[in-house]
Amino acid sequence: MPLLEILAEKRFTVSTHLIKVAISLNLSLNEFLLLMYFEDATDKTFDVDKITSILSLDEKTILGAFNKLLNLNLIKMETSKDNSNRHCEIISLVPMYKTLVEQKSDEEKKKTKENIFEVLEKELNRSISPIEYEIINAWLEKGTSEEMILGAVKEAVYNGVSSLRYIEKIIYEWNKKGYKNMNEVKKGLENRTMKTNKEELFDYNWLDEE
Repeated sequence: MPLLEILAEKRFTVSTHLIKVAISLNLSLNEFLLLMYFEDATDKTFDVDKITSILSLDEKTILGAFNKLLNLNLIKMETSKDNSNRHCEIISLVPMYKTLVEQKSDEEKKKTKENIFEVLEKELNRSISPIEYEIINAWLEKGTSEEMILGAVKEAVYNGVSSLRYIEKIIYEWNKKGYKNMNEVKKGLENRTMKTNKEELFDYNWLDEE
């Protein structure tokens, strides 16, 4: 039975995440149908005859699609017990859900990167060059947080400088002092200011004041 007819009969609910998996892994139509069957089925046992009757696919095609899904680590076989306490093999979709979580995480990271570049351009009031983009991207890959990068940019702009070399120097100094976030940077600056004021207080020659 063609895909259109299967969907028209509303045998399955096609979820958005299932479509994303199919597209990202370039699944064939048969592989997609079988994965759709497993996700929608209440009974997760691998019953070839039942799948054949529902999907109108021959046994060879089903087994081929099944092995491909196993190799792609989208499904796995697990042993369970049925209502009669007999051991049976069921299909688990946990691997597919893990793949979805990883894809979602990668998408969020990519989105965060895109957002931080937009924010940085706004703070610097200019476009970021391709070389600067690579430098900032390298900071992110080395573990420098977006918060610290943005904080360093704001510090540089406050001092009237917008060069990446100056910003890099700020980040280097903060890393050298062991700061992990902007709260630690703020506390460090406050402690330094208090120390400086204290030193100036004790260095002042009060005897010269009239």
